[in-house]
Amino acid sequence: MPKFMDVHHGMNGITADQLKQAHGADLAIEQEEGVHFEKAWADPESGTVYCLSEAPSAEAVQRIHERAGHRADEVHPVPLTV
Repeated sequence: MPKFMDVHHGMNGITADQLKQAHGADLAIEQEEGVHFEKAWADPESGTVYCLSEAPSAEAVQRIHERAGHRADEVHPVPLTV
């Protein structure tokens, strides 16, 4: 299944607990779109959050994030991994 890295901006000051809650909201409904969110990272100072997922499409990733309440600003395919 294809992998995607999505990026959220404007989450300045996000805490570890808030990141865990947002990731949990995605995990709770991810199966409805055939998505699996593998990991999330955050830089509270810049307000940037990154999520790595496997999904049938970028649109499926975005639909889950929108329903969970935190639409991604960017969703990028990750076709190569080493």
